Amino acid sequence: MMHTAVGWHVELEFKEDDQHTSAAALVRLPDGTEVRSRGHASRHQIDSNQPRVGEEIAGARALNELAMQLLTKAHGEIDDASGRTSHSINI
Repeated sequence: MMHTAVGWHVELEFKEDDQHTSAAALVRLPDGTEVRSRGHASRHQIDSNQPRVGEEIAGARALNELAMQLLTKAHGEIDDASGRTSHSINI
């Protein structure tokens, strides 16, 4: 049995100021599809300025949205191939 190694590279890019962080995520799939998503975080004015925390929250939200888009894409491909509605894929 032959195994094929497949890899995906996910890119995350951040923009931030003192109060807000936004993250943009991108993954290019082997079929040529690019899936993009965004995530945001806001710092409460009484919290200390910790840019890394904003990046982690905004990044996690962008990756979560990316995951949901990939699940939707997979469902569509299953449905197209089988001619029926697929069961929910849980994460």
